[in-house]
Amino acid sequence: MFNKIDNLSSQARILIAVILALLFFIPYSYLYKPTQTTEQENKTTNSAIPQTIQEQSTQPIQQNLPTSNNPTKEIIATIQSKNFEYQIDRLGRITQAFLKDTKYQKDSQDLPLFSTDISQQDNPKPLEIRFSDPLINQQAFSTPYLANTTNIQIEGNPQTLILTQKLQEITIEKHITFYPNGYYEININAPQNYVYFVSPGMRPNVESDAYIFKGVIIKESDNTITTIEDGDAKEQTNFKASTILAAVDRYYTTLFFKQEGNIDSIILNNSNKDPMPFISANGNISLSGYIGPKDHRVLESINPSLTDVIEYGIITFFAKPLFLLLDTLYKLTGNWGWAIILLTLIVRIVLYPLTYKGMVSMQKLKDLAPKLKEIQAKYKGEPQKLQAHMMELYKKHGANPMGGCLPLLLQLPVFFAIYRVLYNAIELKGAGWLLWIQDLSVMDPYFVLPILMGLTMFLQQHLTPTTFSDPMQEKIFKFLPLIFTIFFVTFPSGLVLYWFVNNVFSILQQLAINKSLAYKKSKEIAEHKHHPKDS
Repeated sequence: MFNKIDNLSSQARILIAVILALLFFIPYSYLYKPTQTTEQENKTTNSAIPQTIQEQSTQPIQQNLPTSNNPTKEIIATIQSKNFEYQIDRLGRITQAFLKDTKYQKDSQDLPLFSTDISQQDNPKPLEIRFSDPLINQQAFSTPYLANTTNIQIEGNPQTLILTQKLQEITIEKHITFYPNGYYEININAPQNYVYFVSPGMRPNVESDAYIFKGVIIKESDNTITTIEDGDAKEQTNFKASTILAAVDRYYTTLFFKQEGNIDSIILNNSNKDPMPFISANGNISLSGYIGPKDHRVLESINPSLTDVIEYGIITFFAKPLFLLLDTLYKLTGNWGWAIILLTLIVRIVLYPLTYKGMVSMQKLKDLAPKLKEIQAKYKGEPQKLQAHMMELYKKHGANPMGGCLPLLLQLPVFFAIYRVLYNAIELKGAGWLLWIQDLSVMDPYFVLPILMGLTMFLQQHLTPTTFSDPMQEKIFKFLPLIFTIFFVTFPSGLVLYWFVNNVFSILQQLAINKSLAYKKSKEIAEHKHHPKDS
């Protein structure tokens, strides 16, 4: 097998590397499903989590949810600021959250974060409380809350809403202080010995893209981060010492966290095996929460640890520093488009030694191609001799058969990290670059950038040294720009801008390297003519 690989030309190896990269790149986000450790799956509690909680989250709730076709009849309080509007229903929950910023709007309408689909009415909403006692739980879902005010307008200072629910045996109070940026604090007053569960709500239901993570993120006190994707939730998973419990989609989140101390998080599943997040409590509890976009600066201003809900997958450790660099460049330029271009330039400069080494290696292999063909023809049918003479030729001329592929493979993690950063950055929403690109988070409306990307990729291929011996391989390789163009047509224009500019810089580097190699080769030829015996 290794003999066959070694017999491949350098360009064939590059072709294989590119195709493998493409095959990995397309399904990566869709297929990537973070695994949970056995330790995390087995974290359980005895008395705090009754075995009947899964039943309580379906049957009693389903019987007692409001069924009115007019949702305004269910709203007992409204909280408004210039950035959002929250609607509180009769069960003391945030039944809907609207984002008012124009960059989040759809069809000039405020963006609703939560689904209104009646099939999802059993899913928990933010601030929803469920009790371990079935009788109390049934009372809780048939007894409306009373609000101390029906409307709160947040101008600058935070405002507090008090919700009260009087059941037969107990009284529940929710004191919720809302801030202008989507952050809120909630103090729940409840008597001891009545175990209950409060939810930050199911994830926002805005982004339907299959190539993104949607589900729940749990950060524990030891900084371990566990993700549970939609469709993967088990009947019950417990996390006794968590600090953040967040339900997320690509751009938005609803979450609970503790400024100090830990919370007891529980993840259940619904009929679709989507994770339903809860926090277990007994008596009074104080929590901090947030509903809104996963904007890095907003989350960091609330609590730096909240930036962990911006999830980049398996390469988060590398993607996060890249985003911070991109954010720094934005601060310098004031434009996300130019920041992406500068980021691309910096990446090309950092990777230049690898690029140069790869290009030099490919050029050497191209120069050796005629001699390799002679050896292959001479030792056809004698693989051992063929292998030995090829290795001798490579050694004599300082060529590495993997020298062209390896630098490219080493660059792939960088490209994937940038892909995840640009694909997940809500900061690009509504962010224009210039001319027709007025939103870097959506596809180019006129397909200009994808076409330019394809053309520059084709030009880059034309300038790159090639040693194809198989016409079919050459044809496939030439079709790659078209394949990438079609694939990138629907991608966010910010990501396509990066790829296009990366190609432009690659072309400039290739021209410079080709010129350098040509000069070096002409110099060697001149020296050979003057000193033929030295050869």
